[in-house]
Amino acid sequence: MATTDPLVLVLQGSAVSDIPSFYAEINRVFMANEDWELGHSLDALDDMLYGGYGVLAGHESATVIWQDIEHTRSALGGETTRAWLQAKLDAEGTFNVRTIAAQLEALDAGEGQTYFQIVMEIFAAHP
Repeated sequence: MATTDPLVLVLQGSAVSDIPSFYAEINRVFMANEDWELGHSLDALDDMLYGGYGVLAGHESATVIWQDIEHTRSALGGETTRAWLQAKLDAEGTFNVRTIAAQLEALDAGEGQTYFQIVMEIFAAHP
């Protein structure tokens, strides 16, 4: 049975300098007291936000306060996103090369999403 008790979670944006440190912060806040950690995956982040495990287990909702969010926005911006996409291209046979190349081209043209923007979309899908 889900509780309606308020759950307030605080992310420290200043702790984020890259994608691994972003997931370290997510794990610190959302996976406290679990004996496993969320992997470095946007799909895993999305799944976690549905609840059912971590600190969200048993709660109908949660409020997330993201301190120093501008620091996170910068850390997960264009440069980090470009490196993330390039690493996918370099992992031959693992990802759809055309899709990743198109995302990289869009990012370079100033039209693509940054990692931060993708993360924000995922959070927004879980009001």
